Amino acid sequence: MIASLSYDFCTVTIHDNYLIAVMDEGITVKPEHNKVLLNIVHKYYPNKPFGYITHRKNSYSVDPSIYFETSKINNLKAFAIVSVQKINEMNAELEKKFLKKPLRHFETIDDAVKWINEMI
Repeated sequence: MIASLSYDFCTVTIHDNYLIAVMDEGITVKPEHNKVLLNIVHKYYPNKPFGYITHRKNSYSVDPSIYFETSKINNLKAFAIVSVQKINEMNAELEKKFLKKPLRHFETIDDAVKWINEMI
């Protein structure tokens, strides 16, 4: 791990090829949260491909329009959702329709990391 970052809506750990975000309980992830992601990308992954892993430990909602901006991040190569809850697996199928990047659901962080590294 390179760094651990805390925000008022999530915690992000930075790794060589990917980041892992854990959103806080009860929030709604909105397009304005992309500013934080863009700052992280510019600082830790300038001109370097990376993957995004969201570890859905907590219950929260996602405004699907967030994916329109996320899709514009050129060096984002893959997006993984990690959760053991069936509802999150079904939500991932819906979210795929909005994100113009490869997106997959996994039950473990290790499986998500392996896939991210293959995608990069």
